[in-house]
Amino acid sequence: MKRTKPPFRADHVGSYLRSAAITEARAKRDKGQISAADLKKVEDAEIPKVIKKQEDVGLQCVTDGEYRRMFWHYDFYDGLDNVEVYEMDHGIQFQGVQTKPKGIRVTGKIDFSKHPMLEHFTFVKNHTKVMPKMCIPAPTVFHFRLEPGAVAKTAYPNNDAILSDLAAAYRKAVKGFYDAGCRYLQFDDTAWAYLCSDVEMKRAKERGMNVATLADDYTKLINDSIKDKPADMTITTHVCRGNFRSTWISSGGYEPIAERLLAKCNFDGYFLEYDSDRAGGFEPLRFLPKGNKIVVVGVITSKSGTLESKDTVKRRLDEAAKFMPMEQMALSPQCGFASTEEGNVLTEEQQWAKMREVVEIAEEVWGK
Repeated sequence: MKRTKPPFRADHVGSYLRSAAITEARAKRDKGQISAADLKKVEDAEIPKVIKKQEDVGLQCVTDGEYRRMFWHYDFYDGLDNVEVYEMDHGIQFQGVQTKPKGIRVTGKIDFSKHPMLEHFTFVKNHTKVMPKMCIPAPTVFHFRLEPGAVAKTAYPNNDAILSDLAAAYRKAVKGFYDAGCRYLQFDDTAWAYLCSDVEMKRAKERGMNVATLADDYTKLINDSIKDKPADMTITTHVCRGNFRSTWISSGGYEPIAERLLAKCNFDGYFLEYDSDRAGGFEPLRFLPKGNKIVVVGVITSKSGTLESKDTVKRRLDEAAKFMPMEQMALSPQCGFASTEEGNVLTEEQQWAKMREVVEIAEEVWGK
């Protein structure tokens, strides 16, 4: 039952703790002590190391660990045409801590042309023996994270008016990565998790969003964005509940979104977080259509270094299998280890122990 195409039985969300050399170089660049070109040299030297570590633990796919990024999402959005990242007076509020005060705004018609992350992907492809995986933020997050007034009236009358152009830009992104050789693309998405949270829906409504139509709007946005996906390309999504310095944002089970997300969004696979009771039970997995779609169950946490018992993880997989076929299931940590450059609160040794355990459990459950 081992899978030869993604998502793999043992998989991962994408980001890893930044190496000491990366952290030091980025700090020097931020202080003006070295240039962007100097930083790139360090990144080019460190990324093959994190690729090798992923290969060594037995993973069938690798990323660059998101070593070139400050945030999991803003760096990608900043590369879109007529989109810019700017300093706000507040960051994103997690439990007891805020991120750096960044936001996005739209200055003209959104498009995707020469994006720097195309080269980032090519670098990974040229330095691995297994499948290179590319992770980008979903278009839904772009829309959900727009502050009131963040869209130039000269380009669009309101925030909702960007959706058609945003989907068109993502279709170009899908083609761009495919042409670069990418066959495994992942959309990282916090918006669907926010739709499960009464607290986040209240905040969205206070920002002027039409929360009554968001789930339908986002289903259409996703399907419009990936409708030209080539048959030999896998596109998955990771539904994230927040991951910053081991803290979180949203709570609430998947029931409010499960049918739309699993049955109506045309993804090939879903990375779903199940490392805490904030995610609710496995019952919403009953909406997964029987067939080729895969749910990658995130029952191993990336938020702490404590290694889960293999027996506990296997029991959790058995619980999930009451609501969906085991052959349509895979295993990963619930999120990456460093959604931002600060990283979660664990050591690199603990991080790789987690990944080794993912591979070992997958082999014991589904075979080598």
